[in-house]
Amino acid sequence: MYVRHLSVGDFRSWPVAEVAFEPGPTVLVGSNGQGKTNLIEALGYLATLTSHRVPTDAPLVRRGAERAVVRAAVLSDGRELRVEVEITPGKANRAKLNGAPVPRAREILGALRTVLFAPEDLAIVRGDPSERRRFLDELVVARSPRMAGVRSDLERVLKQRAALLKSAGVARRSSGGSSLPTLDVWDSHLAVHGAQLLAARIEALAALTPPAAAAYEQLAPDSGALQITYSSSVPGIEQAAVSGSVDVLTLEAALLAELERMRPTELERGVNLVGPQRDDVTLAIGDLPVRGYASHGESWSAALALRLGSFELLRTDFPSGGDPVLLLDDVFAELDDQRREHLAIVASKAEQAVVTAAVPSDVPDLLQGGRYEVAGGAVSRVR
Repeated sequence: MYVRHLSVGDFRSWPVAEVAFEPGPTVLVGSNGQGKTNLIEALGYLATLTSHRVPTDAPLVRRGAERAVVRAAVLSDGRELRVEVEITPGKANRAKLNGAPVPRAREILGALRTVLFAPEDLAIVRGDPSERRRFLDELVVARSPRMAGVRSDLERVLKQRAALLKSAGVARRSSGGSSLPTLDVWDSHLAVHGAQLLAARIEALAALTPPAAAAYEQLAPDSGALQITYSSSVPGIEQAAVSGSVDVLTLEAALLAELERMRPTELERGVNLVGPQRDDVTLAIGDLPVRGYASHGESWSAALALRLGSFELLRTDFPSGGDPVLLLDDVFAELDDQRREHLAIVASKAEQAVVTAAVPSDVPDLLQGGRYEVAGGAVSRVR
């Protein structure tokens, strides 16, 4: 898989930008603030409908513009797909596939697969559990785009259920409470959608662990082994993850039992306390957790290993579709020689890798290919 052409309009700092790509490495070189990362972000957004830099869409639209548009021509499995998304803050995004509008933007997911490694990825290993859930859920959707609908349904259920818990808790304290048949219905919805997401997470993590651990061993051979486990407060979920069991009905029953047990506490506090939105992915090096104990180099290695493991996993999942596009956003300057060399070897063998750097010397010599200068609001091919 590779992107033949990228076009953006009113995206971030770019009124207009057009870039023609070729298979193999492509390097975008330019000083900080020239818009290199914005182009990488545009490619990543087409693949995931999310930004690796901000949680909302509003900053993606150029100041003064009403909407942004990102388009790409993607070659995969011997055919070309034209993918387009229109980003309008405060409204549902609109998307097209081969020029035809699709009912929901998420229906373009899977047309372009990317693995993006950026300085922000340190948050996966050092940040809050939400960062690790986001990483894992993006991998889940990359492996099975239909899971984007499951995630959306679960988010809707959690929002509705939280509102009901809050109002029911107030009524319970003021009038002594009553039966809550409506809450029973939302519990059922949460268990159904939550179990599907949990099963997909457990499957993805089991498949990711071997290539990620192998990548970490190559990146940090003198360190301990990278351990990756799924953490949940729901009894039975962690055991299922350890055993690799992904029986959806069993997971659904576990969620329902925990929802019943926690109902008084949830009503008292007025918030959702049970579900995949409370879980975490525990990363450890040897017997010590990465968060709080790992050195800066070990943290970088763990984050990079997760991305390289994801790259290998998606290559395996879609052998006929080709490699995912590897996006490396200004990371070589952050790595020592050993990690730079290993990442450069992987990138040089990828079907397509798009790399950004502030100065040409940041890019290893191994990455020969198309090179562009990004400066003054223009993208110019150097070779």
